[in-house]
Amino acid sequence: MDMTMLAEAIKVMGKAIGAGLCMGIGAIGPGVGEGNAVGKALEGMARQPEAAGNLRTTMILGCAITETTGIYSLLIAFLILFTL
Repeated sequence: MDMTMLAEAIKVMGKAIGAGLCMGIGAIGPGVGEGNAVGKALEGMARQPEAAGNLRTTMILGCAITETTGIYSLLIAFLILFTL
């Protein structure tokens, strides 16, 4: 095995590790944020059932905005894998 093959293997492994870290760390924020938002919305619905419609709409909008961070980290992971 010559040095160019070894260097190429290290480069591929580095990309895979970088993309995996990007997705792993990038998924923590949306997971925690969405869990917190849904939990608080359900707590509010339990306390005030008549406000459930407004709480649900706001919760879904908040979860959609929070999920953009996860989608952005997925995009960056793909860029790491396929362009660098």
